[in-house]
Amino acid sequence: MRNWLIAFCVITGLPAHILAAPATAPATTASTTQSSTNKIPEFQGEFRFLSNFFPAEIVYEGITYPTSEHAYQAAKTLDPAERKKIAALKTPAEAKTAGRALKYRDDWDSAKFKVMEDVVRYKFMHHDDLRAKLLATGDATLEEGNIWNDQIWGISPPNSGQGDNRLGKILMKIRDELRAAK
Repeated sequence: MRNWLIAFCVITGLPAHILAAPATAPATTASTTQSSTNKIPEFQGEFRFLSNFFPAEIVYEGITYPTSEHAYQAAKTLDPAERKKIAALKTPAEAKTAGRALKYRDDWDSAKFKVMEDVVRYKFMHHDDLRAKLLATGDATLEEGNIWNDQIWGISPPNSGQGDNRLGKILMKIRDELRAAK
């Protein structure tokens, strides 16, 4: 039951931490809590901002998207009309579904990793609050732990070590770039 609820939260964009947190739990925020852990195993709760489903406007190739997930999914096609349709979708889950239904551009398999890096870099370069939160993760290993079996962008199941964790690696690379630029 819990896995289903977590999946529901991921799809709808609701924070999964609301499922288990007692009403009397002390509130913590990423702005007040610097990670002293060695690993952030999932992009939930105070670390939800690391997720591509987190609302943060992204401009990619001249189109504004409400999330980095929207931008990434739209980049699967070179058709500007299709990209604009995805940009107009209400949720990142809808954008992901629409992106999967596209006829992918011919170079997608080789372009997708650079596209992801570009949209994620934009997110943290153009949103000061998110940049500060990313830097506040310190030297923690960032893992996109998930239960939907994505072992390219993340680790599935969480904490299993199974997966390439490409999104986590991109985030750590950008964090290092931001730190070096200070």
